[in-house]
Amino acid sequence: MIIGVIGGNSVDNQTYELAYQLGKAIAKEGWVIVCGGLRGVMEAVSKGAFENGGLTVGILPGNNKNTANPWIKIPIPTGIGVARNYIIVYTADIIVAINGRYGTLNEITAAFNAGKKVIGLNTWEMNKLNIDNNLFIPVSSVEEVIKKIKEIE
Repeated sequence: MIIGVIGGNSVDNQTYELAYQLGKAIAKEGWVIVCGGLRGVMEAVSKGAFENGGLTVGILPGNNKNTANPWIKIPIPTGIGVARNYIIVYTADIIVAINGRYGTLNEITAAFNAGKKVIGLNTWEMNKLNIDNNLFIPVSSVEEVIKKIKEIE
């Protein structure tokens, strides 16, 4: 199972820790993480997974693999900027959104267009929009994220 983790590039300590714990939990399940490969949520989730034996793939916006955070095992430079968001979405089986701004929102809506489920943890509120309720699953903890992934799997 490939879990796409999307979220903010600049995060506070609480969000960083949350993403780190998510990466740790995903690795313990034996799932692969695909993310944008840079800082913030991407770094934290990669670090949590890497330190627990998980496989991390970073789909980078630029053309230099050395821009990936140190916990990305497989950096994939694309040279296509934010268009790489679609590669992340289409590579993943399920998307988990943590925090984030407009790039994360772009990835969320790309996932909806692809018919993929998005588990939201402290991210954009989608309940006010006209969205298929089966596509967006709000949760409040890492444990709930893992439980929902197992239910979807």
